[in-house]
Amino acid sequence: MEFPSSALPQHRSFISQAILKFKSDNRIVGLACSGSYSDNTLDEYSDLDFVVAVDPLHYEEVFTKRFEMIAELGDLVSAFSGDHVGEPRLVIALYGPDGLHIDFKFAKVNDISDRVDEPTILWERTDQLSEAWAKGHGAYPRLDEQWVEDRFWTWMHYCAGKICRGEYFEALDFLSFIRVQVLGPLALQQAGYEPRGVRKIEFLLPKFAMQLLSTVCQPEKEQLKLAAANAVSIYIDMRSSKVSTQDRAKQIVLAALQNI
Repeated sequence: MEFPSSALPQHRSFISQAILKFKSDNRIVGLACSGSYSDNTLDEYSDLDFVVAVDPLHYEEVFTKRFEMIAELGDLVSAFSGDHVGEPRLVIALYGPDGLHIDFKFAKVNDISDRVDEPTILWERTDQLSEAWAKGHGAYPRLDEQWVEDRFWTWMHYCAGKICRGEYFEALDFLSFIRVQVLGPLALQQAGYEPRGVRKIEFLLPKFAMQLLSTVCQPEKEQLKLAAANAVSIYIDMRSSKVSTQDRAKQIVLAALQNI
């Protein structure tokens, strides 16, 4: 098979081995890979994101055996399900000897048309996988800016309260939440990129990444107060004129930050 030019030897070797293994299992109807593999942006730190398409008639059996199946693909060091990200079909695995991170999503072939990207088919037994892809289109969900506005001020009021109470690590963690859920996605989306938190924002939007530095601080009262105020200022500058603004909530938050 033809690999993307960015695929390193460890990626090529594992993929080749995985194809051979899944080909030998008649319950598996195809294998695809998404993420940086499909984008041809792999590097030495990249994981592989597999989609394992399963015959619906055998899905429960495969799902029960999924950890045993991936253990046969190499030197499996650690593996766990993706319940913490709301995706129990996902298995997150680490392989030795050098630490190769592989994600496996075991899905019924008829359920995989709903997706957030466009995986590359590595192998398929019949045309079932291709036909399933053709029924949908991969698109990362857009950030609803009104949804953000409706929540942002209450979120920041929570942050101000934690600073006042002296829960500095909680406030510090919450500012990280604001960067990942609000500031990063807004900036990326408005620049024409997928709103994936703060993923690769240093490379995609280096000037904005420098702005974000003003929201990073030590768990100390005055630094947190300034970082929170900077987060508010950045948000106001980015906020779309099309949203219905929560002006009363905004004034309450500005006063709360001022009174810290």
